[in-house]
Amino acid sequence: SRLTTFIHAGKPVGWYKFEHLKGDIAIELVPPAYNIKGDRQQVDQSMSDLDQLGYPQGEVLVEENSITYRQQGWADFSYQVHTRWEDGKNTLEGCWSISSEKEGWETGPPADQVVSNEMAAGYLESFEEHLDWWNDYWSRSQVEIPDTLLEKQYYLEMYKFGAAARSDAPPIALQSVWTADNGKLPPWKGDFHHDLNTQLSYWPAYTGNHLHLEEGFLKWLWKYRPAFRQYTRDYFGVEGMNVPGVTTLEGEPMGGWIQYSMGQTVGAWLAHHFYLHWRYTMDREFLERRAYPWLKEVATFLDQVSVKTMDGKRKLLMSSSPEIFDNSREAWFGEMTNFDLGLILWTFEKAAELARELGLDKEADNWEKIYSEWPELAVDPETGFMFAPGYPYNVSHRHFSHLMPYHPLGLFDISNGKADSVIIRNTLVNLEKQGSDWWTGYSFSWQGNLYARALQGDKAARALSLFAECFCLKNSFHVNGDQCQAGHSNFTYRPFTLEGNFAFASGIQEMLLQSHTGVINIFPAIPSVWEDASFDHLRARGAFLVSAVMEGGKVREFEIHSENGGAVSIRDPFAGREFEAGKEYQSEGNILKIQTLPGETIRFKACY
Repeated sequence: SRLTTFIHAGKPVGWYKFEHLKGDIAIELVPPAYNIKGDRQQVDQSMSDLDQLGYPQGEVLVEENSITYRQQGWADFSYQVHTRWEDGKNTLEGCWSISSEKEGWETGPPADQVVSNEMAAGYLESFEEHLDWWNDYWSRSQVEIPDTLLEKQYYLEMYKFGAAARSDAPPIALQSVWTADNGKLPPWKGDFHHDLNTQLSYWPAYTGNHLHLEEGFLKWLWKYRPAFRQYTRDYFGVEGMNVPGVTTLEGEPMGGWIQYSMGQTVGAWLAHHFYLHWRYTMDREFLERRAYPWLKEVATFLDQVSVKTMDGKRKLLMSSSPEIFDNSREAWFGEMTNFDLGLILWTFEKAAELARELGLDKEADNWEKIYSEWPELAVDPETGFMFAPGYPYNVSHRHFSHLMPYHPLGLFDISNGKADSVIIRNTLVNLEKQGSDWWTGYSFSWQGNLYARALQGDKAARALSLFAECFCLKNSFHVNGDQCQAGHSNFTYRPFTLEGNFAFASGIQEMLLQSHTGVINIFPAIPSVWEDASFDHLRARGAFLVSAVMEGGKVREFEIHSENGGAVSIRDPFAGREFEAGKEYQSEGNILKIQTLPGETIRFKACY
């Protein structure tokens, strides 16, 4: 006998098909154990049993060729699971769906109706639609690298992203569509954590050229601005907008460690994604209607919530740095942390940039004035970025919140010259010196990005390899703790969360293509042992799609496709060798500058 099963990539249905059956089989629907008292034991951050939700046990209706399960949740929330099947000669073919409803939500067809419609269309048609969706997904970008471990893990991560993100779906939660059927709530309640988790989960959308799926994150944030504004007025007592660090499906605050669940720069970090979407698409309508309005509201909040000190500099009354000092009193800092300050400086810098792009010079002048009123970031001359003034990074910690000004915000970069390069180098050396005793898996993924951004390919590959080898299960899911138990971390537990997986994919992309400085850098952080590598249609800022081939350690050719036209700057990847260019260009040192037309593709090839 053979079972084929899939969940449709574009519709809320799944299919199962049994073939070559030698007898009858029974289909059974096993409902969640809402009425079975759990053991109340904490298992890998799963702290609550399902019966503690207080749901009444749902109703299972079994009919001749179908099963329907209806479950009432809290208040007016409910959901339905329905499956129907048809028997054939030595075969059984079935379809299932899940639907939910709540007052105020947009109403869609119930699960039984969805199944009925799909069964009428048939298994084959649904399967072909499913394959077409995935073929289109994989055609948007591809990479080929000689490290089989990293390449395999990369494609598994991008598969997860394709399975979890949709333009019309809520953000990727901690476990997204995957969760253990163990009678407990998933780790950390499976909610939306915005102090790292949702943000890292969308990192691979940009260079990976999957902005059509990243849109769901931004649409959800935009939809619940009224809830965010109300939270801002109620909790902080000012206008503008901030976002709770931990939210429900409808954007309401859920609580948690207050320093982070009610952090003052959560909205600013989320603004980074609005900015990235603009820079990678150059969609002016999005800039005018989404990116700048979001940054403007966040900047207004930060302006109003801050105070001025005796020296005329601004500060927050209390500052924090996720998740430094955990949930203790010491987690509140009297001075500005690099985490908060970095996000604040970035917000006012980019608010001014976008305002000028839109011709709003008075608003840009105001944002620049406010930017100038904040202090400098805390940097130790020997160890680099600090948590806050007087608090050097002198202890292993999983969350690199103090490094936000470097990555992902890009306020510091080695391209800026010697001063930045020294700070970044000292920071990375100190990060290694303090060790990984209290890191989790996502720390290694993030470290891979940090090294790639510093153009240190060997160390980037090593960090990402440790993640793949020791912080993922055999099914490739990130489980935070050191599964090798090889001393890479004192955490050896296994709560599953996705942000580490997606940060890994971003790290691979950073090794192959960078454009955060305004200059496209091809193969910027390739390990010394990599002789051959290639990629197709990775996306650069400015709405350029880049493809490139490296053979024998040298770039053989690359191609730039300009979606919107405009000027593009490319760091010459041919290392002084002669090359042919498909269009006239200007050379300034090792930078190639070209004016492109919308839809134009330009090819460069080495002369050898």
